[in-house]
Amino acid sequence: MNRFNLGDSDESASDFDEDSSGLPFPQPLARTSFLAHDFDPATFLSTLTNRHQSLEDLRQELRGLEQSLNKELLDLVNENYQDFLSLGTALRGGEEKIEGVKVGLLSFQRDVQSIRDKIEARRCEMEELLNEKRQLRTHADIGKDLLDYADRVEELEHRLMITDRSSPAGGTPAFDESDTESDIFSRDGGDSDDDELEDGTAPVSLKRLERHVQKYVFLSSIATRVGEQHPFLLAQRPRAAKVKSTVLLDLKAALEQASQAGKNRDARTMAILRLYKLMGEDVSAIAALKGLKL
Repeated sequence: MNRFNLGDSDESASDFDEDSSGLPFPQPLARTSFLAHDFDPATFLSTLTNRHQSLEDLRQELRGLEQSLNKELLDLVNENYQDFLSLGTALRGGEEKIEGVKVGLLSFQRDVQSIRDKIEARRCEMEELLNEKRQLRTHADIGKDLLDYADRVEELEHRLMITDRSSPAGGTPAFDESDTESDIFSRDGGDSDDDELEDGTAPVSLKRLERHVQKYVFLSSIATRVGEQHPFLLAQRPRAAKVKSTVLLDLKAALEQASQAGKNRDARTMAILRLYKLMGEDVSAIAALKGLKL
């Protein structure tokens, strides 16, 4: 005996005759979904996962929507066809207005170019004036340096007694006041530079020699800055050469006296050699050392 009862076939068929109004049928696609500026087909399709609709049904619905839109567009064109044809007629005569705008733009362009040309000309003029100002300033600085050079050459000639200059009163050489005071101060202060030599004579003041060397070195720096081939410096070259030779003679005499300075001999010799080095006359220093009678 069969223990399993599959039931009556009429009862099974009645299960499919129930009301199907509660099934989740998909809603029609809204046109607004396609109006977004950033519409993306892949993103749009990903939002249709809960429509319970086959892919073929979706295709048919999209085709139907496309046909509906095409029909509406065609009806719209047919309804406004006369207005569309009259659009070309309404645009006739616009060439004159366009030409007027074009002429105005060209005139404005010419005005702008004219202003640009004036600004450029003014800029070039200002640049030339600034260059001229810089040149004048450079020439003025050179003139000051040349005057300073001449004054310093004359001062060194005065200090070294190269020229025969006399004071208005007594005819004695007019030494610079700073030199005289410095020498007196060094003697009164017991400076080792002015100690008497072994033979009892007063040595050459190293402080005065140092000032002479420094002033001559400054002369050389002015000549280098201005340019040694400047006509004024070329005219002053004999005087500068005489000043240099006189300073070198004084250094040589001081070096000879240093050999008789007793306990201060080495210190004075090194000080004089440093003055040679300051002048850049190492060769003259070597020659003077070779000529010493040690």
